Amino acid sequence: MGLTIYGIAASRAVRPLWAATELGLAFEHVHTPYQGGATRTPEFLALNPNGHIPVLVDHRPEGDVAVWESMACTLYVVRQHGRGDGSDIAPATPREDAEALRWSFWAVTELEKDALTVLMHRVAMPADERKPELAEAAERRLRVPLRVLEQHLVQQQAHGQAHVAAERFTVADLCLASVLGWARPARALMEEFPVTSGWLARCLDRPAHQALRALARKH
Repeated sequence: MGLTIYGIAASRAVRPLWAATELGLAFEHVHTPYQGGATRTPEFLALNPNGHIPVLVDHRPEGDVAVWESMACTLYVVRQHGRGDGSDIAPATPREDAEALRWSFWAVTELEKDALTVLMHRVAMPADERKPELAEAAERRLRVPLRVLEQHLVQQQAHGQAHVAAERFTVADLCLASVLGWARPARALMEEFPVTSGWLARCLDRPAHQALRALARKH
């Protein structure tokens, strides 16, 4: 038994890698970049016919289980390998499970496209290829969902809970922070939402995430 995770830390594969690291799981990380044809080999396409990373393979006694799509990989890991007793990042109650599901899908539908635009056109792309007007438009659109998240986190704090689903850090925080972190280069925007910014900083400063950032810089 064990896990194999295909991808690189500087991609959406960071999500299942982060979850497995937080859980202290033993897993094999197969360095698989999204450029250069590594995801187009017959062997990789047999795992994910879409040709995208990440792919997670859970080697189980009854047979291997392959999962693709980064949020699905991440939620699968914590559901199948977390303790679920409130001592780790896995949901411990139906409410925590619901929060993990809804905020993970919300992050993809409401944040990801614009957050990625901010990242690419503020820092990631070569300076001469960036289009600041695209980043500015994305930041304007992000104000709407960020108001929703800010309100939720304020309500959580009012009930003595410092994170999205509970007092402790859970997979709901991990999935959401892994997307919203792309928007951090929009400093003025993030300053408008101080509770969200503080929460995000705590999430991204966790040792497991910092270790994966260091891994990403090596490649």
